[in-house]
Amino acid sequence: MDTLNAPDTAAGLPFERLIPALHDLFVQGCTVPMRHTHVVGTPATGAGTVLLMPAWQEGGRMGVKTVCIYPDNRHQGLPGLHSVYVLFDATTGVPLALLDGDGITSRRTAAASALAAKFLSRADARRLLVVGAGRVASLLPQAYRTVRPIEDVQVWDIDTALATQFVERLRGQGFRASLASDLATAVADADIVSCATLSTTPLIHGAWLQAGTHLDLIGSFTPTMRESDDACAGVSTVFVDTQEAMMKSGDLLSPLASGVLCQEAIAADLATLCRGQHPGRTCDDEITLFKSVGTALEDLAAASLAYDARRAGAALNRAERPSP
Repeated sequence: MDTLNAPDTAAGLPFERLIPALHDLFVQGCTVPMRHTHVVGTPATGAGTVLLMPAWQEGGRMGVKTVCIYPDNRHQGLPGLHSVYVLFDATTGVPLALLDGDGITSRRTAAASALAAKFLSRADARRLLVVGAGRVASLLPQAYRTVRPIEDVQVWDIDTALATQFVERLRGQGFRASLASDLATAVADADIVSCATLSTTPLIHGAWLQAGTHLDLIGSFTPTMRESDDACAGVSTVFVDTQEAMMKSGDLLSPLASGVLCQEAIAADLATLCRGQHPGRTCDDEITLFKSVGTALEDLAAASLAYDARRAGAALNRAERPSP
């Protein structure tokens, strides 16, 4: 069984290859059981959430990701999310590889948002606002630049120092990057607003969204987590990565409960978009909202891509090795 550490896993997942890989597997489909979610600890001791996320294609590959999410880790200077991924042969059950689950999660999450944006953002979108400055947020400009001509990036985070560091890295990557001092103004100025936080209170308000904006909501994966108020769903055409989003995320559960949104009004999921069964954005003035909670399909696509890259590299090294 191969072992791919964090650099190995990331090296096998460039966005120009990962985004098409996700698209292809959404078109093909695979078996994705409901994720298992378990709470570990108590609020007094620093509760965490453990997710178990399996997926497989019969006759192909199978994988299981374990994810540990501990928001209070920030007080110890640690990332809030840690995960590992095990890839198997789905026909024999033989383990193929152990991969860095953090890298898979971060990169496939950013890639899924960019994939959705191919269908939901304006083709001329150049101004991106990233709300958050953590691991996933740091990858969003690169992912979006793969599918849209992103030039200007603003960053907002509750931690100004962290956001400032992010801005400096973006400038080094060739973006015109700046710190967003006022979130409402930054939202109104953006073509795409992408949120990747662990917020439990709404950050984005529907009244701030301008005609033609695409709003991407990544962070909320439990009923108590929110990145948007109910009005965002009310003024937008709403799309989801999978139907599971309507059962998991406070960004949808709250407007569904208040009557601002009804399930029948959710336009399509990502598989429907990828298969060409829904056109996505229908006009330049439309406000679109994409809510993702992640799916094990994306993990399987990413793990397979990284594993194949490792095998191809090993084969190339063998071919280039001089004969004795």
